[in-house]
Amino acid sequence: MGREIKFFKTDSGRSPVADFIDSLSAKQAQKTTWVMKLIEDLEAVPSQYFKKLSNTEDLWEIRIRSGSNNFRLLGFFDGKQLLVVAHAFQKKTQKTPQQAIRLAGKRKKEYFGRKT
Repeated sequence: MGREIKFFKTDSGRSPVADFIDSLSAKQAQKTTWVMKLIEDLEAVPSQYFKKLSNTEDLWEIRIRSGSNNFRLLGFFDGKQLLVVAHAFQKKTQKTPQQAIRLAGKRKKEYFGRKT
C-alpha cells in the first residue's frame, strides 16, 4: 500500500486544487495526474517530481513540467501515507513564492484544526 493523495477542502467544501487542475489543458491535467500517480505508487519518488520544501513546516512540493509550463502542488502529510494537497499554482519564478508557502501552511493549520 503506497501513499494516498487527497485534496484539501475549504469549510464550504470547495477544493482549490481540483479547481486549479480543472483549469488546465487536457494535456497538462493528464501530466499532473500522472505525476500524482507516481507519488502514490512509488516508494522512492525522484526529487524532480516530489520533494520536501526546505525552511517550511513539513510542506512538500509536487513538481510538474508540461512543455514550457511548470506547475506546483503544495501539500503536507497526515500520518505516514496520506498526502493532503493544499495549494496549486503555475510557477513563473525560480523560487517558490512565499505567498504560496504561507497559503499552504495556513490550510495545513486549518485542516488539522478541524480534525481535533
